[in-house]
Amino acid sequence: MKLILHHSQGNANVRASAVGFAEAGLLSEFHTSIACFQGSLLDSIAEVSFFSEIRRRRFDPLLKPLTHISPVVEVGRLLSLRAGFKKFTKPETGVFCVEAAIRSLDKKVAGALKNAEEKGIGGVYAYEDGALYSFREARRLGLKCFYDLPTGYWRAKLRILEEEKKRFPEWQNTIPGLHDSNDKLARKDEEIKMADRIFVASQFTASTLKDFPGKLPPVQVIPYGFPAVSTGRDYINNTGQQTVRLLFVGSLSQQKGIANLFKAVDAIGSSVSLTVIGRKGNEDCPALNTELAKHRWIPSLPHQDILNIMREHDVLVFPTLFDGFGLVISEAMSQGTPVIATFNSGGPDIIKHGENGWLVEAGSTAALRATIEDLIKNPAAIVKSGRAAMETARLRPWEVFQKELADSIKQ
Repeated sequence: MKLILHHSQGNANVRASAVGFAEAGLLSEFHTSIACFQGSLLDSIAEVSFFSEIRRRRFDPLLKPLTHISPVVEVGRLLSLRAGFKKFTKPETGVFCVEAAIRSLDKKVAGALKNAEEKGIGGVYAYEDGALYSFREARRLGLKCFYDLPTGYWRAKLRILEEEKKRFPEWQNTIPGLHDSNDKLARKDEEIKMADRIFVASQFTASTLKDFPGKLPPVQVIPYGFPAVSTGRDYINNTGQQTVRLLFVGSLSQQKGIANLFKAVDAIGSSVSLTVIGRKGNEDCPALNTELAKHRWIPSLPHQDILNIMREHDVLVFPTLFDGFGLVISEAMSQGTPVIATFNSGGPDIIKHGENGWLVEAGSTAALRATIEDLIKNPAAIVKSGRAAMETARLRPWEVFQKELADSIKQ
């Protein structure tokens, strides 16, 4: 059976899935908005700093003959973001909003399915928010619908984050997804109802689907892979007097538990330093602005630079309240930087508490603070866990994820 796979932006997990399907002989077509291949004209254009965002859409050369692009809406979105035209990118309603780019691609794939039988296509692999039209057409044609849920089910998310809004009302403007329209949420549920199988990257994401009110198709957990393991990690023999260097990478949202992190670090004081890498969703959170002024804040960095800066820190802290996986966990571990993660993420799938990292309850400032303070008292644990984290990463490169996903489709 051949597949059509589509995703508007082509994240790391999407790229890995596409390559895995192609290597297994399963991929008929890969549809995305913008695709850049090394040595191509688009790749050359991306050398100009204004167009550097294109480099984030670079794909494996193996996918080049299978790739179809639909760039118009996505290019409009990127240019509008760069120019500050917020009206055009307003969620759900803007002519160049992210939903419009996803919907445009989904409709194109639905149209491409009309010749599915003669191409030997037996299924569609699509992602949350972008599967509605292609799944409807696939069902009409009797094709399989494979659904990838990377972020966790929306009803569980609202339940958790609405409670968080009460706990930290001054941070509520940083929490995304609390104002999705009823139409958008209904589309998510329709996508799930049409799916023949759901793929998730963590046990936590699988658990959120318990909030789905209807009958669920089979749900399969396949954790993501790790990037290449660092060969240049140099650990400093810390003493109890040295500062433990903490790093946070992600969107600056209380969905990521960043208010808990700031409270914990403020309480600990000068025994730790904190670097924060991530963009603000808006400027309407004075509490966030106040905290960022106290620490080293870097709004954005290229991916390779983030990996480099991970190696310069002792611990990555990922105190998320709701994350389908959290790729920064595996990225940091591959660089020998152990992670403090919550149970509401992919952390429990790849971290063994006290061995190659640490797990804490989501939303607990006290648990987060206690874990950091234990590391200040026992800095040797950071080195031990960092080395163990690299060993964990060596055992599960992206190629393992690719093979497991392709084998599941074959079966």
